[in-house]
Amino acid sequence: MKKPGPSNMPPNMRNFTRNMLMWLLVALVMIVAFNLFNAPRRLVEEVSYSQFLDLVERGAVKRAVIGEHVLTAEVKGEIFRKFQKEMGIKKPPPPFWQRAVREERPAKAPLPSTVRVKVNIPTNDPTLLKVLRKNKVEIYVKPPEKTPWYVSILGSWLPFILLIAIWIFFMRQMQVGGGKALSFGKSKARLVSDSGKKVTFADVAGIEEAKEEVQEIIEFLKDPKRFQRLGGKIPKGVLLVGPPGTGKTLLAKAIAGEAGVPFFSISGSEFVEMFVGVGAARVRDLFDQAKRHAPCIIFIDEIDAVGRHRGAGLGGGHDEREQTLNQLLVEMDGMDTSEGIILVAATNRPDILDPALLRPGRFDRRVVIPRPDVKGREEILRVHTRNKPLAPSVDLSVIAKATPGFSGADLANLVNEAALLAARKDREVIEMDDFEEAKDKIIMGVERKSMIISDEEKRNTAFHEAGHALVAKLIPGTDPVHKVTIIPRGMALGLTQQLPTDDRYNYTKEQLLKSITVLLGGRAAEEVVLHHQTTGAANDLERATEIARKMVCQFGMSDRLGPLTFGKKDELVFLGKELATHKEYSEKTAEEIDEEVARIVRECYLEAKTILSNNFEVLNALARTLLEKEVLSSDELDRILSQFELKKSTRFGDEEQDAA
Repeated sequence: MKKPGPSNMPPNMRNFTRNMLMWLLVALVMIVAFNLFNAPRRLVEEVSYSQFLDLVERGAVKRAVIGEHVLTAEVKGEIFRKFQKEMGIKKPPPPFWQRAVREERPAKAPLPSTVRVKVNIPTNDPTLLKVLRKNKVEIYVKPPEKTPWYVSILGSWLPFILLIAIWIFFMRQMQVGGGKALSFGKSKARLVSDSGKKVTFADVAGIEEAKEEVQEIIEFLKDPKRFQRLGGKIPKGVLLVGPPGTGKTLLAKAIAGEAGVPFFSISGSEFVEMFVGVGAARVRDLFDQAKRHAPCIIFIDEIDAVGRHRGAGLGGGHDEREQTLNQLLVEMDGMDTSEGIILVAATNRPDILDPALLRPGRFDRRVVIPRPDVKGREEILRVHTRNKPLAPSVDLSVIAKATPGFSGADLANLVNEAALLAARKDREVIEMDDFEEAKDKIIMGVERKSMIISDEEKRNTAFHEAGHALVAKLIPGTDPVHKVTIIPRGMALGLTQQLPTDDRYNYTKEQLLKSITVLLGGRAAEEVVLHHQTTGAANDLERATEIARKMVCQFGMSDRLGPLTFGKKDELVFLGKELATHKEYSEKTAEEIDEEVARIVRECYLEAKTILSNNFEVLNALARTLLEKEVLSSDELDRILSQFELKKSTRFGDEEQDAA
């Protein structure tokens, strides 16, 4: 049996013990130095008892203070210096540590008139007082100091007691925290092993193409010889790219769960600290841990925190972040694919990553994870509702169609909000109207029922929203109106919600013009009926102008300017956001762009006014119903419109005719 010794201690404990011994030595040196340099600067001359009596007989002593064992006296300086020469007394030089701090007398300064001397005296000497009184010395008696014994002990041993207490504290921290003390350079990666709950591909839905791409990595981790016998090399790094909430982190965990290998998870921001060199040390430690647990997967979330373009900082680069990135590049170069270590990283800003990080041999494969389509959203909803009681009336396909643009995280939040609403109503199951209410809450905001609105403002809002809804209904090919409300939600006093029937990835010029016309329907209704303008259309005007400018400057949809793009976006990579659009065209072209944008918006606005003027009675009926009910669904809207003879837009034809 081995005896416990330094060689048998764990590496963390050996390093900690060595560091603590070094700190104890430094503290001890500091205490000794403090005591040495803290010595009094003005020293007292020491003389023997017989020499002191001789000085008294000569009349040199002016004043004496008698203590318990020591007498301190003030002696005339001239007589004392003469006495020293007669007796042959040589003053020893002060120690070197006191020479530096001792007050030095200027070269031409006069000698002191009095000198303080100290002498040890015998106890109860009867002749001392007689001699002092005979030579007319002022006598003072210093009472004995009553210092408790424990105070003197504490005064001498307190520094060592404090050091021992600090030692015990750090030892306990080492035992409790697993060696975290003084371990700034240790990686903060969390190891997810088989002991926890596994995440598999059954928990990931809506990104089937991405799952197929990473399936090859799983097969390699399970059977690496299958690829190595043909000389194939698995990619060193896989970069997951996609908007926030689309399931990048979940997919990385599912890869590790399917392969049955350890999974190291860390965020990019956890590498960099305020201490210089910590980030690079943590990168080294992370890859050392991975080599000990190989085959395994390292997952770095939000890698753009350390992987941004180098040299792109404001007022000089962030050296610590760049050192961390350099170390990461070096480790990826030195990583052997035969060891079974695969680096998976996730980001939603691949455009700001350093090119050296994306070159072949580092992140060899890029997997794009987009927002789910209708089918994907339905599958995601099934995953999140499989452990929740649903009413028979709940149709997940309808919810999937009504949530275009929702990511996986948004859908998970939708299901959770619906469950909370059902629990608030003391229901046993989640109803369809719970999902509908949760969707409205996420998209439009919480109803502000306590907000007090005057009748005049409510009337303005009713006509404004009725104008949006009626224009959207009377222009063929627009997205169906799902709901119209004048109940304040979020920052809006009212809202007209349109839901597309399917996912769109491209828009025609006619569709964009229709969107602008619908946006301007609210302002047009205010002018047609109320004959005034309000600030409620500010956001509509902003969005309409933005679409029109993009049509002219980015999409090349202007007949006057032709299929050209204008303006170059300037952005700082370090900030990761667009700052301005650089003009690369003349002032004349800028005027033409402004005129073309204004023409598009004006024509759409006139079309909205024409539609509402031709259907004046319908607009009034919609506004009155909104004032009564405050909320109109699509079915209620169709029921009201069916009572009138509608005059549809003549400018925009049907979608099928446009396509033909």
